[in-house]
Amino acid sequence: MSGDRPKALAFDVFGTVVDWRSSIIRELAEFGAERGVERDWARFADDWRAGYPAAMDRVRSGELPWSTIDVLHRLILDDLLAAADLGDVPDAERDHLNRAWHRLDPWPDSVPGLTLLKTSFVITTLSNGNVSLLTNMAKRARLPWDCVISAELFRHYKPDPEAYLGCAALLDVAPSELMLVAAHPSDLRAARDAGLRTGYVARPLERGPGTRPPRVADGEFDVVAQDFVDLARRLGVATP
Repeated sequence: MSGDRPKALAFDVFGTVVDWRSSIIRELAEFGAERGVERDWARFADDWRAGYPAAMDRVRSGELPWSTIDVLHRLILDDLLAAADLGDVPDAERDHLNRAWHRLDPWPDSVPGLTLLKTSFVITTLSNGNVSLLTNMAKRARLPWDCVISAELFRHYKPDPEAYLGCAALLDVAPSELMLVAAHPSDLRAARDAGLRTGYVARPLERGPGTRPPRVADGEFDVVAQDFVDLARRLGVATP
């Protein structure tokens, strides 16, 4: 990486730090077993995630008031349950299932890699997930954040520039002193356009076996790493 090292690292969370797909499929399978029903839970999980950009756009357009990701996930879940002939699920069960997004498992390198990176950088989330979701997830998964920063604080979802610039402002660093780390090129490109540095960590299994990570151009991002431990090494952190 050319130039001085960043002072802080902000991490996208869903897909970058945690394996949302396998975790949600597991939770859905447990839900189905408890109710004695079988569905294509992998497809259900994919559809749940796929509904999230459109739900955010409903907020941006003014169709919905500002809403946390928990609220948007619940709207999508209600529609999916109805489509799957599971419209009789009580509210308490829906609430518990919706909070599956609070209980996502980290990728194997996430905790050791973040622990290494924390020795040299301020590390924080920068996620569209709400503060309570990110806090509960970190507590359960033992993610060693220095702080939890959410788009909720700015009332702007990524990739709105207000989220990236707001994160830098809260950390009292210049945008050029903050690096976004993400597995999603679109997120990184928006951060770059806002003046942040960028670190790309591909997660080939995010969308399930047999899928491929998005293609990126050579030199498009400041750092490209295989995982968080490799990211630490490339940023000059002493690694085991």
